[in-house]
Amino acid sequence: MLYLISIKSFLKGHPPQIPDVLENGQIQDRTRYKTICQTYKNQRRFFTLYDTANKIPVFSAYIFKGSKTGRPRNLVWMTEPLRITPSNNDKKSQASDNDYKNNSGYDRGHLYPSSYGYSREDKNSTFTLTNIVPQARTFNQRSWSNMEQCVKRFMEKHCIDNNNQIKGFLVTGAEPGNKLLNEKINIPLKMWSAFCCYNSTKKKWFASAHWGDNVADTNDRCLNTNTLDKLYSKFSKGTTNKRL
Repeated sequence: MLYLISIKSFLKGHPPQIPDVLENGQIQDRTRYKTICQTYKNQRRFFTLYDTANKIPVFSAYIFKGSKTGRPRNLVWMTEPLRITPSNNDKKSQASDNDYKNNSGYDRGHLYPSSYGYSREDKNSTFTLTNIVPQARTFNQRSWSNMEQCVKRFMEKHCIDNNNQIKGFLVTGAEPGNKLLNEKINIPLKMWSAFCCYNSTKKKWFASAHWGDNVADTNDRCLNTNTLDKLYSKFSKGTTNKRL
């Protein structure tokens, strides 16, 4: 099972179903996929399942509790110690900052967005190379960013728990593609995100999902809101386990 120390990142302790990767809480290939309890300043902040073959995260899971401060500036991108086989090492198993340079129109796209962090430390913790993928720059800065901000505003208004606190559970991931950035890092074919939360006033649960092709945006591109069932149906026969 996934590490219990990160179980709070998932609603009711249940991680997502990722065909051929993570099924019923079991990682299908422990040599390739590594669990990371993302820790910053001695506090566990969020959870990532990382693909060492493609050098990108499968997904990051995190809790939204509101956001107090702005985006951090001038941070150095962090790497993470991974549990690796004797024949491998951390540098070969994950991306480096240099791998993202000369990137031909791709951003370092956060899965757990910095803007969702509650404190300055929460925001800083998202700047790890195990939490990002090569994301088409205009996709990242337009329709994906617009979706993130819309979901954030919804949660701030409607995701109020029994303690009168903002609380939303989110998972954001990427489907591997057929191209590499700088001949090293898999460029995702698609990106997806889902959230769920409880509204104590209406005594009901809210949930929705979004996804989009990781390509340059058109001016009028908009990511449609979908159900979690449609998200699972869309990606249940995808190429999540792809390796170049």
